[in-house]
Amino acid sequence: MNILFATRGTARSLASLVMTTRCLAALVMTSSFVGAQNVTARPVPHIDGTKGVVTVNVAEFASVPDVAGVAARMMLMRDEPGTRRLFVNDMRGPLYTVSYDGKTVALYVDINDSTWGVHVQSQGRERGFQSFAFHPQFGQAGTPGYGKFYTWSDSRNTEAPADFKPGGGTNTHHTVLHEWTAKNAAAAKYDGSAPREMMRFEQPFSNHNGGLASFNPLDKPGSPGFGLLYIGVADGGSGGDPLNNAQNLSSGFGKLFRIDPLGKNSANGKYGIPPLNPFVKTAGALPEIYAYGMRNPQRFGWDPANGNLYLADIGQNIVEKISLVTAGANLGWNVWEGSFGYGARGVDASNPRGDPKVLFPAVEFAHGDSLVQTRSAITGVHVFRGGPIAALRNKVMFGDIPSGEVFYFDADKIPRGGSADIHRVLFKSGGGDAKTLLQLVREKNTQQEKTPATRVDVRFGDGPDGKVFLLNKADGVIRVLTP
Repeated sequence: MNILFATRGTARSLASLVMTTRCLAALVMTSSFVGAQNVTARPVPHIDGTKGVVTVNVAEFASVPDVAGVAARMMLMRDEPGTRRLFVNDMRGPLYTVSYDGKTVALYVDINDSTWGVHVQSQGRERGFQSFAFHPQFGQAGTPGYGKFYTWSDSRNTEAPADFKPGGGTNTHHTVLHEWTAKNAAAAKYDGSAPREMMRFEQPFSNHNGGLASFNPLDKPGSPGFGLLYIGVADGGSGGDPLNNAQNLSSGFGKLFRIDPLGKNSANGKYGIPPLNPFVKTAGALPEIYAYGMRNPQRFGWDPANGNLYLADIGQNIVEKISLVTAGANLGWNVWEGSFGYGARGVDASNPRGDPKVLFPAVEFAHGDSLVQTRSAITGVHVFRGGPIAALRNKVMFGDIPSGEVFYFDADKIPRGGSADIHRVLFKSGGGDAKTLLQLVREKNTQQEKTPATRVDVRFGDGPDGKVFLLNKADGVIRVLTP
Protein backbone atom coordinates (compact mmCIF):
# COMPACT_ATOMS: atom_id res chain seq x y z
CA MET A 1 0.00 0.00 0.00
CA ASN A 2 1.41 3.37 -1.02
CA ILE A 3 0.78 6.24 1.38
CA LEU A 4 0.79 9.96 0.62
CA PHE A 5 2.89 11.98 3.08
CA ALA A 6 2.34 15.55 4.18
CA THR A 7 3.57 18.01 6.80
CA ARG A 8 1.99 21.10 8.32
CA GLY A 9 4.20 24.15 8.74
CA THR A 10 2.96 25.42 12.06
CA ALA A 11 5.05 25.69 15.18
CA ARG A 12 2.45 23.71 17.10
CA SER A 13 2.47 20.75 14.72
CA LEU A 14 6.28 20.77 14.47
CA ALA A 15 6.56 20.68 18.22
CA SER A 16 4.25 17.70 18.34
CA LEU A 17 6.58 15.68 16.08
CA VAL A 18 8.94 15.02 18.98
CA MET A 19 6.38 13.37 21.24
CA THR A 20 6.49 9.64 20.66
CA THR A 21 7.47 7.31 17.86
CA ARG A 22 3.94 6.02 17.33
CA CYS A 23 2.47 9.51 17.33
CA LEU A 24 5.10 10.62 14.79
CA ALA A 25 4.15 7.80 12.44
CA ALA A 26 0.48 8.69 12.61
CA LEU A 27 0.96 12.42 12.14
CA VAL A 28 2.58 12.08 8.73
CA MET A 29 -0.15 9.82 7.35
CA THR A 30 -3.04 11.43 5.53
CA SER A 31 -6.44 9.99 4.84
CA SER A 32 -5.79 9.22 1.15
CA PHE A 33 -4.63 6.02 -0.51
CA VAL A 34 -2.44 6.01 -3.61
CA GLY A 35 -2.59 2.72 -5.49
CA ALA A 36 -4.13 0.83 -2.58
CA GLN A 37 -4.30 -2.87 -3.36
CA ASN A 38 -7.74 -3.74 -2.01
CA VAL A 39 -9.89 -0.64 -1.60
CA THR A 40 -13.48 -1.51 -0.73
CA ALA A 41 -16.62 0.13 0.60
CA ARG A 42 -17.82 -3.10 2.24
CA PRO A 43 -15.09 -4.74 4.29
CA VAL A 44 -17.48 -6.72 6.54
CA PRO A 45 -20.57 -8.80 5.60
CA HIS A 46 -24.11 -7.67 6.19
CA ILE A 47 -25.52 -8.28 9.67
CA ASP A 48 -27.68 -11.41 9.66
CA GLY A 49 -31.07 -10.01 10.68
CA THR A 50 -32.60 -13.43 11.35
CA LYS A 51 -29.98 -15.11 13.56
CA GLY A 52 -30.25 -14.70 17.33
CA VAL A 53 -33.02 -12.07 17.20
CA VAL A 54 -34.28 -11.01 20.63
CA THR A 55 -37.77 -9.51 20.93
CA VAL A 56 -38.39 -7.27 23.93
CA ASN A 57 -41.57 -5.66 25.22
CA VAL A 58 -41.53 -1.88 25.32
CA ALA A 59 -43.96 0.62 26.84
CA GLU A 60 -44.39 4.38 26.68
CA PHE A 61 -43.00 5.76 29.94
CA ALA A 62 -43.08 9.56 29.71
CA SER A 63 -43.32 12.42 27.21
CA VAL A 64 -40.93 15.37 26.94
CA PRO A 65 -42.39 18.67 25.67
CA ASP A 66 -41.95 19.92 22.13
CA VAL A 67 -39.99 23.15 21.67
CA ALA A 68 -41.65 25.54 19.21
CA GLY A 69 -43.67 22.63 17.80
CA VAL A 70 -40.59 20.47 17.20
CA ALA A 71 -40.12 17.19 19.09
CA ALA A 72 -37.67 17.13 21.97
CA ARG A 73 -34.11 16.42 20.84
CA MET A 74 -33.38 14.00 23.67
CA MET A 75 -29.76 13.00 24.10
CA LEU A 76 -29.35 11.36 27.49
CA MET A 77 -31.33 10.04 30.45
CA ARG A 78 -29.78 9.44 33.84
CA ASP A 79 -30.88 8.15 37.22
CA GLU A 80 -29.93 10.30 40.23
CA PRO A 81 -30.50 7.82 43.06
CA GLY A 82 -29.69 10.28 45.85
CA THR A 83 -32.78 12.33 45.06
CA ARG A 84 -34.78 9.50 43.42
CA ARG A 85 -35.33 11.24 40.10
CA LEU A 86 -34.51 10.66 36.48
CA PHE A 87 -33.12 13.50 34.36
CA VAL A 88 -33.33 13.92 30.59
CA ASN A 89 -32.00 16.73 28.39
CA ASP A 90 -33.05 18.40 25.15
CA MET A 91 -30.15 19.48 22.93
CA ARG A 92 -31.59 22.99 22.75
CA GLY A 93 -30.94 23.59 26.46
CA PRO A 94 -33.67 22.25 28.76
CA LEU A 95 -32.87 19.68 31.43
CA TYR A 96 -35.95 17.96 32.83
CA THR A 97 -36.68 15.85 35.87
CA VAL A 98 -38.80 12.73 35.41
CA SER A 99 -40.41 10.96 38.34
CA TYR A 100 -39.66 7.28 38.82
CA ASP A 101 -43.18 6.40 37.68
CA GLY A 102 -42.91 8.57 34.57
CA LYS A 103 -46.02 10.56 35.40
CA THR A 104 -44.30 13.87 36.14
CA VAL A 105 -41.94 15.67 33.77
CA ALA A 106 -40.79 19.12 34.90
CA LEU A 107 -38.15 21.63 33.84
CA TYR A 108 -35.16 21.55 36.19
CA VAL A 109 -33.02 24.15 34.42
CA ASP A 110 -32.69 25.54 30.90
CA ILE A 111 -28.95 25.94 30.45
CA ASN A 112 -29.62 28.14 27.40
CA ASP A 113 -31.45 30.73 29.52
CA SER A 114 -29.63 34.05 29.25
CA THR A 115 -29.23 34.05 33.05
CA TRP A 116 -26.46 31.49 32.82
CA GLY A 117 -24.27 32.77 29.97
CA VAL A 118 -23.84 29.33 28.41
CA HIS A 119 -25.14 30.39 24.95
CA VAL A 120 -26.02 26.93 23.61
CA GLN A 121 -25.32 26.51 19.89
CA SER A 122 -27.91 23.97 18.73
CA GLN A 123 -28.09 24.50 14.97
CA GLY A 124 -28.05 21.35 12.89
CA ARG A 125 -28.24 17.78 14.15
CA GLU A 126 -24.83 17.53 15.80
CA ARG A 127 -24.54 20.67 17.93
CA GLY A 128 -26.22 21.51 21.21
CA PHE A 129 -26.48 20.44 24.84
CA GLN A 130 -24.56 17.20 24.42
CA SER A 131 -24.42 15.56 27.82
CA PHE A 132 -24.67 15.93 31.57
CA ALA A 133 -23.40 14.01 34.59
CA PHE A 134 -24.22 14.13 38.29
CA HIS A 135 -21.35 13.85 40.73
CA PRO A 136 -21.75 10.55 42.64
CA GLN A 137 -22.04 12.65 45.83
CA PHE A 138 -24.72 14.95 44.36
CA GLY A 139 -27.39 13.92 46.88
CA GLN A 140 -25.07 13.40 49.88
CA ALA A 141 -25.08 16.46 52.12
CA GLY A 142 -21.73 17.38 53.66
CA THR A 143 -19.61 15.82 50.89
CA PRO A 144 -17.40 17.76 48.41
CA GLY A 145 -19.61 16.75 45.48
CA TYR A 146 -22.92 17.69 47.07
CA GLY A 147 -25.23 19.45 44.63
CA LYS A 148 -22.71 19.33 41.79
CA PHE A 149 -23.48 18.31 38.24
CA TYR A 150 -21.72 18.89 34.92
CA THR A 151 -22.90 19.89 31.47
CA TRP A 152 -21.00 19.39 28.21
CA SER A 153 -22.44 21.69 25.56
CA ASP A 154 -21.69 23.57 22.37
CA SER A 155 -21.63 27.35 22.68
CA ARG A 156 -22.21 30.31 20.37
CA ASN A 157 -19.63 32.29 22.32
CA THR A 158 -16.43 32.01 20.28
CA GLU A 159 -14.71 35.04 21.82
CA ALA A 160 -13.76 33.50 25.15
CA PRO A 161 -10.21 32.09 25.32
CA ALA A 162 -10.10 28.35 24.68
CA ASP A 163 -8.04 25.85 26.66
CA PHE A 164 -7.78 23.52 23.66
CA LYS A 165 -7.33 24.74 20.09
CA PRO A 166 -7.32 22.54 16.98
CA GLY A 167 -4.47 24.16 15.01
CA GLY A 168 -6.69 25.18 12.09
CA GLY A 169 -10.26 25.47 10.92
CA THR A 170 -12.62 28.40 11.22
CA ASN A 171 -13.64 28.60 14.93
CA THR A 172 -17.27 27.78 14.19
CA HIS A 173 -18.29 27.41 17.85
CA HIS A 174 -16.89 26.24 21.19
CA THR A 175 -17.62 23.18 23.32
CA VAL A 176 -17.57 23.88 27.05
CA LEU A 177 -17.66 21.87 30.28
CA HIS A 178 -19.51 23.62 33.12
CA GLU A 179 -19.94 22.75 36.79
CA TRP A 180 -23.26 23.63 38.40
CA THR A 181 -23.81 23.60 42.19
CA ALA A 182 -27.32 23.34 43.58
CA LYS A 183 -27.87 24.68 47.08
CA ASN A 184 -30.47 22.01 47.77
CA ALA A 185 -29.89 18.89 45.71
CA ALA A 186 -33.49 17.77 46.23
CA ALA A 187 -35.05 21.04 45.07
CA ALA A 188 -37.61 20.75 42.29
CA LYS A 189 -35.71 23.35 40.24
CA TYR A 190 -32.05 24.29 40.13
CA ASP A 191 -31.50 26.84 42.90
CA GLY A 192 -27.81 27.57 42.52
CA SER A 193 -25.87 30.39 40.92
CA ALA A 194 -24.30 30.63 37.46
CA PRO A 195 -22.14 27.64 36.48
CA ARG A 196 -18.37 27.54 36.73
CA GLU A 197 -16.55 27.07 33.42
CA MET A 198 -13.98 24.27 33.61
CA MET A 199 -12.64 23.66 30.09
CA ARG A 200 -13.28 25.08 26.65
CA PHE A 201 -12.56 23.69 23.18
CA GLU A 202 -12.37 25.84 20.06
CA GLN A 203 -14.12 23.84 17.34
CA PRO A 204 -12.64 24.12 13.83
CA PHE A 205 -15.70 22.73 12.01
CA SER A 206 -19.42 22.49 12.75
CA ASN A 207 -19.63 18.70 13.00
CA HIS A 208 -18.09 16.17 15.45
CA ASN A 209 -18.55 17.91 18.77
CA GLY A 210 -18.66 16.79 22.36
CA GLY A 211 -19.83 13.30 23.20
CA LEU A 212 -20.62 11.80 26.58
CA ALA A 213 -19.51 13.07 29.99
CA SER A 214 -19.85 10.35 32.63
CA PHE A 215 -18.63 9.11 35.98
CA ASN A 216 -17.88 5.41 36.22
CA PRO A 217 -20.78 4.10 38.34
CA LEU A 218 -18.70 1.12 39.45
CA ASP A 219 -16.12 3.20 41.31
CA LYS A 220 -16.91 3.33 45.01
CA PRO A 221 -15.81 5.86 47.66
CA GLY A 222 -12.18 5.30 48.55
CA SER A 223 -11.28 3.72 45.21
CA PRO A 224 -8.72 5.52 42.98
CA GLY A 225 -11.32 6.18 40.28
CA PHE A 226 -14.11 7.50 42.47
CA GLY A 227 -15.35 10.92 41.38
CA LEU A 228 -13.35 10.99 38.13
CA LEU A 229 -15.16 12.31 35.07
CA TYR A 230 -14.70 10.72 31.62
CA ILE A 231 -15.35 12.99 28.62
CA GLY A 232 -15.58 12.02 24.96
CA VAL A 233 -14.03 14.59 22.61
CA ALA A 234 -14.37 14.24 18.82
CA ASP A 235 -11.59 14.92 16.30
CA GLY A 236 -12.78 18.42 15.38
CA GLY A 237 -14.89 17.52 12.38
CA SER A 238 -14.88 18.01 8.64
CA GLY A 239 -13.88 14.67 7.08
CA GLY A 240 -10.87 12.44 7.57
CA ASP A 241 -9.47 14.43 10.51
CA PRO A 242 -7.71 16.95 8.22
CA LEU A 243 -5.86 18.56 11.13
CA ASN A 244 -4.44 15.20 12.27
CA ASN A 245 -5.75 15.71 15.80
CA ALA A 246 -6.76 12.19 16.81
CA GLN A 247 -3.24 10.70 16.70
CA ASN A 248 -1.61 13.80 18.18
CA LEU A 249 -1.10 13.40 21.92
CA SER A 250 -0.56 17.15 22.33
CA SER A 251 -4.07 17.80 20.97
CA GLY A 252 -7.23 17.39 23.02
CA PHE A 253 -9.30 16.38 20.00
CA GLY A 254 -10.13 12.77 19.13
CA LYS A 255 -9.65 11.65 22.73
CA LEU A 256 -11.29 10.21 25.80
CA PHE A 257 -10.40 12.47 28.73
CA ARG A 258 -10.40 11.55 32.41
CA ILE A 259 -10.30 14.38 34.95
CA ASP A 260 -10.96 15.10 38.61
CA PRO A 261 -13.64 17.82 38.51
CA LEU A 262 -12.96 18.79 42.13
CA GLY A 263 -9.18 19.09 41.67
CA LYS A 264 -7.06 22.11 40.72
CA ASN A 265 -3.79 20.88 39.18
CA SER A 266 -4.74 21.23 35.50
CA ALA A 267 -3.01 23.79 33.29
CA ASN A 268 -5.88 26.25 33.80
CA GLY A 269 -6.30 25.39 37.49
CA LYS A 270 -10.00 24.59 37.11
CA TYR A 271 -9.95 20.79 37.49
CA GLY A 272 -7.58 18.02 38.51
CA ILE A 273 -5.35 15.57 36.66
CA PRO A 274 -5.65 12.03 38.07
CA PRO A 275 -2.14 10.76 38.85
CA LEU A 276 -2.90 7.35 37.34
CA ASN A 277 -3.80 8.73 33.91
CA PRO A 278 -1.65 6.91 31.34
CA PHE A 279 0.13 9.93 29.79
CA VAL A 280 0.84 11.96 32.91
CA LYS A 281 4.57 11.31 32.54
CA THR A 282 4.73 11.32 28.71
CA ALA A 283 6.63 14.37 27.43
CA GLY A 284 4.49 16.54 25.18
CA ALA A 285 1.26 14.60 25.83
CA LEU A 286 -1.82 16.05 27.47
CA PRO A 287 -2.19 14.49 30.94
CA GLU A 288 -6.00 14.55 30.64
CA ILE A 289 -5.93 11.79 27.99
CA TYR A 290 -7.20 8.34 28.97
CA ALA A 291 -7.29 6.92 25.41
CA TYR A 292 -6.92 8.35 21.89
CA GLY A 293 -7.30 7.78 18.15
CA MET A 294 -11.06 8.42 18.02
CA ARG A 295 -13.21 10.09 15.39
CA ASN A 296 -16.49 10.81 17.14
CA PRO A 297 -16.80 8.97 20.48
CA GLN A 298 -20.43 9.73 21.18
CA ARG A 299 -21.14 7.11 23.84
CA PHE A 300 -19.44 4.67 26.20
CA GLY A 301 -20.42 2.47 29.12
CA TRP A 302 -19.06 0.02 31.68
CA ASP A 303 -19.74 -3.67 32.27
CA PRO A 304 -20.88 -3.98 35.92
CA ALA A 305 -19.55 -7.54 36.10
CA ASN A 306 -15.90 -6.84 35.31
CA GLY A 307 -15.43 -3.10 34.70
CA ASN A 308 -14.88 -3.41 30.94
CA LEU A 309 -15.28 -0.05 29.18
CA TYR A 310 -17.02 -0.19 25.79
CA LEU A 311 -16.94 2.84 23.49
CA ALA A 312 -19.00 3.55 20.36
CA ASP A 313 -17.00 5.54 17.80
CA ILE A 314 -18.86 6.89 14.76
CA GLY A 315 -17.05 6.08 11.51
CA GLN A 316 -16.23 8.18 8.46
CA ASN A 317 -17.82 6.63 5.37
CA ILE A 318 -17.42 2.89 5.88
CA VAL A 319 -17.09 1.37 9.37
CA GLU A 320 -19.05 1.79 12.62
CA LYS A 321 -17.45 0.18 15.66
CA ILE A 322 -17.60 -0.69 19.35
CA SER A 323 -14.23 -0.99 21.09
CA LEU A 324 -13.24 -2.42 24.46
CA VAL A 325 -11.09 0.46 25.71
CA THR A 326 -8.16 0.26 28.11
CA ALA A 327 -6.03 3.03 29.64
CA GLY A 328 -3.61 4.47 27.09
CA ALA A 329 -5.20 2.65 24.14
CA ASN A 330 -4.92 3.94 20.57
CA LEU A 331 -8.12 3.20 18.61
CA GLY A 332 -6.38 3.95 15.33
CA TRP A 333 -8.20 6.85 13.70
CA ASN A 334 -7.29 8.44 11.25
CA VAL A 335 -4.83 5.78 10.09
CA TRP A 336 -7.45 3.06 10.58
CA GLU A 337 -11.22 3.08 10.19
CA GLY A 338 -12.27 0.13 12.30
CA SER A 339 -10.06 -2.86 11.43
CA PHE A 340 -9.03 -1.44 8.04
CA GLY A 341 -6.62 1.14 6.68
CA TYR A 342 -8.47 4.42 6.21
CA GLY A 343 -9.00 5.88 2.73
CA ALA A 344 -11.09 8.83 1.63
CA ARG A 345 -13.40 6.76 -0.64
CA GLY A 346 -12.99 3.32 0.86
CA VAL A 347 -10.86 1.28 3.20
CA ASP A 348 -7.93 -0.95 2.36
CA ALA A 349 -8.86 -4.52 3.27
CA SER A 350 -5.49 -6.03 2.30
CA ASN A 351 -4.00 -5.94 5.82
CA PRO A 352 -6.81 -5.88 8.40
CA ARG A 353 -5.85 -5.31 12.05
CA GLY A 354 -2.27 -4.97 10.87
CA ASP A 355 -0.80 -2.82 13.66
CA PRO A 356 -0.15 -4.55 17.01
CA LYS A 357 -0.05 -1.15 18.76
CA VAL A 358 -3.65 -0.33 17.82
CA LEU A 359 -6.73 -1.41 19.76
CA PHE A 360 -9.09 -2.77 17.10
CA PRO A 361 -12.89 -3.12 17.49
CA ALA A 362 -14.87 -5.78 19.30
CA VAL A 363 -17.62 -5.51 16.68
CA GLU A 364 -18.09 -3.41 13.54
CA PHE A 365 -20.52 -3.04 10.67
CA ALA A 366 -20.48 -1.17 7.38
CA HIS A 367 -22.48 1.79 6.16
CA GLY A 368 -25.24 0.68 3.84
CA ASP A 369 -25.83 -2.55 5.73
CA SER A 370 -29.18 -4.02 4.73
CA LEU A 371 -30.60 -3.32 8.23
CA VAL A 372 -29.56 0.33 8.52
CA GLN A 373 -29.78 3.49 6.47
CA THR A 374 -27.18 4.65 3.95
CA ARG A 375 -25.53 6.98 6.45
CA SER A 376 -24.95 5.11 9.69
CA ALA A 377 -23.79 6.35 13.08
CA ILE A 378 -23.24 3.99 16.00
CA THR A 379 -24.43 4.65 19.54
CA GLY A 380 -24.73 2.79 22.83
CA VAL A 381 -23.48 1.36 25.04
CA HIS A 382 -25.44 -0.53 27.70
CA VAL A 383 -24.24 -3.79 29.28
CA PHE A 384 -26.99 -5.97 30.79
CA ARG A 385 -25.97 -8.16 33.70
CA GLY A 386 -29.11 -8.13 35.82
CA GLY A 387 -32.29 -6.19 35.40
CA PRO A 388 -35.79 -7.20 34.38
CA ILE A 389 -35.14 -8.29 30.78
CA ALA A 390 -33.97 -11.90 30.99
CA ALA A 391 -33.37 -12.24 27.24
CA LEU A 392 -30.77 -9.45 27.32
CA ARG A 393 -28.79 -10.51 30.36
CA ASN A 394 -25.04 -10.78 29.73
CA LYS A 395 -25.46 -8.84 26.49
CA VAL A 396 -23.91 -5.57 25.28
CA MET A 397 -26.59 -3.42 23.63
CA PHE A 398 -25.93 -0.67 21.09
CA GLY A 399 -27.69 0.92 18.15
CA ASP A 400 -27.57 2.83 14.89
CA ILE A 401 -28.57 6.47 15.45
CA PRO A 402 -30.46 7.33 12.22
CA SER A 403 -32.33 4.07 11.62
CA GLY A 404 -32.99 3.35 15.29
CA GLU A 405 -31.98 -0.28 14.81
CA VAL A 406 -30.85 -1.85 18.11
CA PHE A 407 -28.30 -4.66 18.34
CA TYR A 408 -26.46 -6.78 20.89
CA PHE A 409 -23.45 -9.05 21.25
CA ASP A 410 -22.40 -11.46 24.01
CA ALA A 411 -20.56 -9.77 26.90
CA ASP A 412 -18.89 -13.05 27.90
CA LYS A 413 -17.72 -13.96 24.40
CA ILE A 414 -16.21 -10.69 23.25
CA PRO A 415 -15.82 -10.82 19.47
CA ARG A 416 -12.74 -9.83 17.51
CA GLY A 417 -14.19 -7.49 14.91
CA GLY A 418 -16.69 -8.21 12.17
CA SER A 419 -20.48 -8.38 12.12
CA ALA A 420 -21.13 -12.11 12.55
CA ASP A 421 -21.60 -11.74 16.31
CA ILE A 422 -24.02 -8.81 16.02
CA HIS A 423 -27.69 -9.68 16.56
CA ARG A 424 -30.88 -7.69 16.27
CA VAL A 425 -33.27 -6.48 18.98
CA LEU A 426 -36.92 -5.89 18.02
CA PHE A 427 -39.75 -4.48 20.12
CA LYS A 428 -43.35 -5.35 20.92
CA SER A 429 -45.68 -2.62 22.15
CA GLY A 430 -49.10 -3.45 23.51
CA GLY A 431 -48.91 -7.07 22.44
CA GLY A 432 -48.53 -6.30 18.75
CA ASP A 433 -46.06 -7.63 16.22
CA ALA A 434 -42.31 -7.26 16.66
CA LYS A 435 -41.18 -3.95 15.17
CA THR A 436 -38.23 -1.63 14.92
CA LEU A 437 -38.10 1.55 16.97
CA LEU A 438 -38.55 3.58 13.78
CA GLN A 439 -41.82 1.76 13.07
CA LEU A 440 -43.06 2.51 16.59
CA VAL A 441 -42.10 6.16 16.27
CA ARG A 442 -43.82 6.51 12.91
CA GLU A 443 -47.00 5.05 14.37
CA LYS A 444 -46.81 7.55 17.23
CA ASN A 445 -46.25 10.41 14.78
CA THR A 446 -49.47 9.44 13.01
CA GLN A 447 -51.33 9.56 16.34
CA GLN A 448 -49.77 12.99 16.95
CA GLU A 449 -50.95 14.12 13.50
CA LYS A 450 -47.35 14.76 12.50
CA THR A 451 -45.47 13.71 9.40
CA PRO A 452 -43.98 10.26 10.12
CA ALA A 453 -40.26 10.45 10.82
CA THR A 454 -37.68 9.09 8.40
CA ARG A 455 -35.04 8.68 11.12
CA VAL A 456 -35.03 8.14 14.88
CA ASP A 457 -31.75 9.41 16.37
CA VAL A 458 -31.89 6.73 19.05
CA ARG A 459 -30.11 7.03 22.40
CA PHE A 460 -30.26 4.91 25.56
CA GLY A 461 -30.99 5.89 29.14
CA ASP A 462 -30.41 4.15 32.47
CA GLY A 463 -32.89 3.95 35.32
CA PRO A 464 -33.28 2.38 38.76
CA ASP A 465 -33.44 -1.39 39.22
CA GLY A 466 -31.70 -2.05 35.92
CA LYS A 467 -34.32 -0.33 33.80
CA VAL A 468 -33.31 0.74 30.30
CA PHE A 469 -34.99 3.51 28.33
CA LEU A 470 -35.08 4.33 24.61
CA LEU A 471 -34.87 7.99 23.62
CA ASN A 472 -35.40 9.55 20.20
CA LYS A 473 -35.68 12.94 18.51
CA ALA A 474 -38.85 12.34 16.51
CA ASP A 475 -41.88 11.93 18.81
CA GLY A 476 -40.90 13.17 22.31
CA VAL A 477 -41.68 9.79 23.89
CA ILE A 478 -39.43 8.01 26.37
CA ARG A 479 -39.93 4.25 26.15
CA VAL A 480 -38.94 1.68 28.75
CA LEU A 481 -38.01 -1.95 28.12
CA THR A 482 -40.28 -4.24 30.12
CA PRO A 483 -40.32 -7.96 31.02
